[in-house]
Amino acid sequence: MEAHKEKILSVCNEICKGTLMETLDITYIDVGENFLLARMPVTPKVHQPDGVLHGGASVALAESVGSAASYIFLNAKEFFVRGIEISANHVKSIKEGFVYARASILHKGKTTQLWEIKITDEDGKLISNCKLTTIALPRK
Repeated sequence: MEAHKEKILSVCNEICKGTLMETLDITYIDVGENFLLARMPVTPKVHQPDGVLHGGASVALAESVGSAASYIFLNAKEFFVRGIEISANHVKSIKEGFVYARASILHKGKTTQLWEIKITDEDGKLISNCKLTTIALPRK
């Protein structure tokens, strides 16, 4: 499983080059049977003007991880995945360090999927709780 896990993480990180995920320094760091985990540094690049993590950066992290998880856990050769709705509750601010986003599947339907993405700090304290709905569309 470890070699398979490393390949999945390598592919996820490789396909992010030249994208928003690279701009935000998002790195995929762990994958399991029903989850994908990524981290993002909290630096002035992702701050709002008063020096804390911007909610939009958190939502971009959440959608990136949830969409990547859909790609991993669905048949990507037959379907492409798009996010169709995302919501976020920001419960704590953070100024520096790393945030971690863990996407876990709540519903894996044939067409739509529902993901919970918990964003935490380095101590495991909840920063944001997000919900992402994705749709799997057939490749033609």
